[in-house]
Amino acid sequence: MSYYYSKIIDDSFENVLRKTEVALKQEGFGILTEIDVKETLKKKLDVDFKKYKILGACNPPYAYKALQAEDKIGTMLPCNVIVIEQSANQIEVAAVNPISSMQAVHNEDLLKIAEEIKDKLIGVIDSLP
Repeated sequence: MSYYYSKIIDDSFENVLRKTEVALKQEGFGILTEIDVKETLKKKLDVDFKKYKILGACNPPYAYKALQAEDKIGTMLPCNVIVIEQSANQIEVAAVNPISSMQAVHNEDLLKIAEEIKDKLIGVIDSLP
């Protein structure tokens, strides 16, 4: 697995975004932030960009465990999940691979937690129709 895991879904952007939010909640993730990249780039740079949202997802019990194992890990939280319109009704959902993110941190306890979160995020994406 690379630094992310993804899947292409044949549906509208809005439907996939909604389904992704529901799937995250079912796996115990809350969405702390939602960044509309298309809107932000239009507003700040006056450029057109495809539909692209970044969801800052957090699973509180795992975040707490990670912070107990490594108190600076907050610099790498939350886990980002992105929803991108690659073409009409071809929507890509991708999640960060937390193991890739944690490679710079030499903490075995943290790697175990990252493995569990990775499995949950893959489960979220795989559950999307």
